[in-house]
Amino acid sequence: MAFMKIYLLPLLVLFLGYYYSTDEEFRPEMLQGKKVIVTGASKGIGREMAYLLSKMGAHVVVTARSEEGLQKVVSRCLELGAASAHYIAGTMEDMAFAEQFVVKAGKLMGGLDMLIINHINIDHMSFFHGNVHSVRKTMEVNFLSYVVLSVAALPMLKQSNGSIAVVSSMAGKMTLPMTASYSASKFALDGFFSTIRKEYVMTKVNVSITLCILGLIDTETAMREVSGKINLPAAPKEGCALEIIKGTALRKDEVYYDASSWKPILLRNPGRKIMEFLTYRKYNLENIVNN
Repeated sequence: MAFMKIYLLPLLVLFLGYYYSTDEEFRPEMLQGKKVIVTGASKGIGREMAYLLSKMGAHVVVTARSEEGLQKVVSRCLELGAASAHYIAGTMEDMAFAEQFVVKAGKLMGGLDMLIINHINIDHMSFFHGNVHSVRKTMEVNFLSYVVLSVAALPMLKQSNGSIAVVSSMAGKMTLPMTASYSASKFALDGFFSTIRKEYVMTKVNVSITLCILGLIDTETAMREVSGKINLPAAPKEGCALEIIKGTALRKDEVYYDASSWKPILLRNPGRKIMEFLTYRKYNLENIVNN
């Protein structure tokens, strides 16, 4: 016990302080002239991100299923000062569309600096009763299409030393009833993109990946889904959109946003971070990279 008090606890505090610290402060001009994709941008958090990026002078290409909704978003983006604004409507259930969308968006902007992956398959809150088709669809839209988008964007992001924002959920860090399919897809995002982030470090790929872990946000869709089922305060979508942009611009590993201040603290899981750090040191990087 004396050893822990004298050595281990101070080392843990120093490690966590280093791990979660950010030397640089966010400035809106960081986004001026940047070329940004936002998916799921016809409403909710995605729409708010498109508007904020426009105010900061970014080039934006937005996508969602609703062409009418996207037209309104693009019009407003131009009013707010976007360097340019375009939309490409389509569904992320179609992996061919997801791949082609990134290529088209890159051509419209002449490159890509930031990919913000925000869309979801709306999986109504209910107990799981064996609907495997629903699980498959949710995994394809909420996870597999994210992988497809990031793979398609990587060549452009390597050229710009760019960033990927993966919008996830606290349901991808903890288990909650009535969210089995949704939660599975969000846990998958953490497993895949947190691993890829480590691989980028090992192979010196200067593309950051920011996993955005969100609590209940006051979007119209979320409020409708939890109505009468969960009594939780919802955080504002405008503040959520800003935190995602800030964290991605600062190249943070993770961003937490919730109405409660204590949930993010508990979910950060320092034990996992320490184990990953210690295990990473056991890899023979020279042999791995050379082979």
